[in-house]
Amino acid sequence: MTANETRVLVVEDEPTIARAVADRLAAEGFGVEVAGDGPSAVERARGYEPHLIVLDVMLPGFDGLEVCRRVQAERPVPVLMLTARDDETDLLVGLGVGADDYVTKPFSMRELVARIRAVLRRVERPAMDAAPGGAKRVGALEVDERARRVRRDGREVHLTPTEFDLLTCLLRNQGAVLTRAVLLEQVWDWADASGTRVVDSHVKALRRKLGQGLIRTVHGVGYSLEVAP
Repeated sequence: MTANETRVLVVEDEPTIARAVADRLAAEGFGVEVAGDGPSAVERARGYEPHLIVLDVMLPGFDGLEVCRRVQAERPVPVLMLTARDDETDLLVGLGVGADDYVTKPFSMRELVARIRAVLRRVERPAMDAAPGGAKRVGALEVDERARRVRRDGREVHLTPTEFDLLTCLLRNQGAVLTRAVLLEQVWDWADASGTRVVDSHVKALRRKLGQGLIRTVHGVGYSLEVAP
């Protein structure tokens, strides 16, 4: 998918920020539409069918978290959240309702575009990138990389594209301790280690969905996927 085939919906109630983001994305070759409140965002997502949504948390009508819930319930789509609240609880809630990544205000346009491209690359990875063979079992989990589906105790678990890629990265290296820098490079396609909090937040979101005993924290190093004997 080339940039000019990629549709991005920008949801932001501050006109100056919305226009700046839309103009920059258009200059980068993306198709862009803008919504300024929660209800119109859900409506535009339904009609425009964006490949990615840039979504502010604080919106009139209802907030970005509710937008994310409603959009994901209708048609899963990658979401990059914008938040002025640098609070771990808010970020975890955003990840828990289906956001794939977040950028804290104030942000640079260069960083925003880089994050958008990274999310899109992850989503567009072909099925051939998946490991050969059928679904793998890890304790109570069943992970099917080709179908991008996860079940726990026989029940399907909804993971965002980023959560699924993080889980499969840990799964392919089961038992090994992966540093945050390695996870950022392999899952987020980031060449630097400036986003360690992103890794931590996604691990916490995974634990909430999959259980606390699956991913082990190695303090000062990183994370490992392990199953207790």
